[in-house]
Amino acid sequence: MTRLFNDPAAFADEALEGFTAAHRRWVRPVGGGVVRATATPAGQVAVVIGGGSGHYPAFSGLVGRGLAHGAAVGNVFASPSARQIHSVATAAHGGGGVLLMYGNYAGDVLHFGQAAERLVADGIETRTFAVADDISSAGPDERAKRRGIAGDLPVFKAAAAAAEQGTPLEEVLRVAERAGARTRSFGIAFSGCTLPGADHPLFTVPEARMAVGLGIHGEPGIGEEALPTADEAALLLVETLLKELPEDVAAPAGQRAAVILNGLGSVKYEELFVVYRKVAALLGEAGVEIVDPEVGELVTSFDMAGISLTLTWLDDRLEELWRAPADTPAYRKGALGTPEPDRDRAPVTALAQDTAVPAATAVPDASDASREAAVTVLAALEAVARVVDAHADELGRIDAVAGDGDHGIGMRRGSGAAHRAAVDAHRLGAGAGTVLTRAADAWADKAGGTSGALWGTILRSLGTALGDRDAPDAAHVAEGVTEASAAVRRLGGAEVGDKTMVDVLVPFADALAAGTAGGLALTEAWDRAATTATEAAAGTADLLPRRGRARPHAEKSLGTPDAGAHSLALITRAVHGALLDHH
Repeated sequence: MTRLFNDPAAFADEALEGFTAAHRRWVRPVGGGVVRATATPAGQVAVVIGGGSGHYPAFSGLVGRGLAHGAAVGNVFASPSARQIHSVATAAHGGGGVLLMYGNYAGDVLHFGQAAERLVADGIETRTFAVADDISSAGPDERAKRRGIAGDLPVFKAAAAAAEQGTPLEEVLRVAERAGARTRSFGIAFSGCTLPGADHPLFTVPEARMAVGLGIHGEPGIGEEALPTADEAALLLVETLLKELPEDVAAPAGQRAAVILNGLGSVKYEELFVVYRKVAALLGEAGVEIVDPEVGELVTSFDMAGISLTLTWLDDRLEELWRAPADTPAYRKGALGTPEPDRDRAPVTALAQDTAVPAATAVPDASDASREAAVTVLAALEAVARVVDAHADELGRIDAVAGDGDHGIGMRRGSGAAHRAAVDAHRLGAGAGTVLTRAADAWADKAGGTSGALWGTILRSLGTALGDRDAPDAAHVAEGVTEASAAVRRLGGAEVGDKTMVDVLVPFADALAAGTAGGLALTEAWDRAATTATEAAAGTADLLPRRGRARPHAEKSLGTPDAGAHSLALITRAVHGALLDHH
């Protein structure tokens, strides 16, 4: 378990601060993460990677010459926000465009996609690529749904080495696509990880058993088997990966492969070496030529006891890029000359806790009626933060049944940040719309992950509908909720029946719209809609997830409601209480 921490909510920020203090030779802090200590050479493509904390050396430890130009770092097991990614990419950009790279998780896809849109709007040519190497998370016919695990490293490395050679952006993207298409990973675990401040792991494995096909966010495996010997574990990993070769590789014999045996947190290096001796022998028997193997902790999951094997099937170009030198805090290969010091940049001695969320000191003009409505909005956001805090452990427990168990933590971070931002905006005299949009940005920034992106969208949609000029009436509120429902579906791609928060948001929005259209006061219409939301959330227990991290473990979630749906239902009822108090 994680024993050394202060406030668990500050763990990711404090870890990043300590990391940058220890590695100033390679990196410097910027809002949202780190970039190379020296500027990106003029005209060179900037490869910006990122993801949640808890996976070191991914992602910050892979920033340096020959590898990433910057890394956006989110909270524990939560993707960085679009604003964080935009900040890091802007700082890393050297004039040659930006390639954003990340593991294929819903939150990362949403936030990196939004960041790419903002960068393009800024005039920075940007492309994105999601690594999807874990063969246990989806079948060969659904490779686009696979999650990214330790295969992140060889794919990041290929693209970054190509960028280091001065390759233009479109070609760097093609290299990433080629490396991604030729990378496969598979893992096993013997115990789950425990997040900072938690008193139990996200999942457990029975004694003398192992979980097969695990992720890197504390998700349980897709099955269990008897605890193997080291040689049996090696055989399982190798045989599983050799069953699925890239489409243009007919047989392993005569092929070259980059090989990574990755420790997930608490399997010791000596154990990894015992396993690797058999991995190397088995690959040799299959006729595979191993190129520059890596054995160690490269993409971890806090203290998870587990290992994964990654094979990247090389061609001449990919081998050249895999062998290319790199110099980062956690990954070094070959030799690079000493870089010229970047004299234009002042040294940074500390990383501010909230660098990704710059303080705003001015707000748009607002009418007296809107500022009065902002008092109710503030009370509603306080009620949201309070109910989330009271149920955070329950939400985490529900989420851990088939997911990674961090929903409660993320919702607590997001709702708390949203309320604080709303308080600040209200003190500056903001109207209802601005209070909500400031809260939206803060929720997305501090929560990260899928829920951060979606709740940021919900609050922003409401803020846009209410505005800062008119006194909001029931129709305007219902309009905002209806737009929020549509925006969440557009952004996340989920529909009713997928076992997500959409299963609650859509019927809630429909019921609220129907009630207000029928002439009900907002409090009464909201009360009826909140009842509908509660019933819809309970109904998700009968559904199988079709999206998100729970999808590979669909059967395990049967009988348990969706965590996002449940939290939304709790929130709708809490907001009703605030509306009654300020009616």
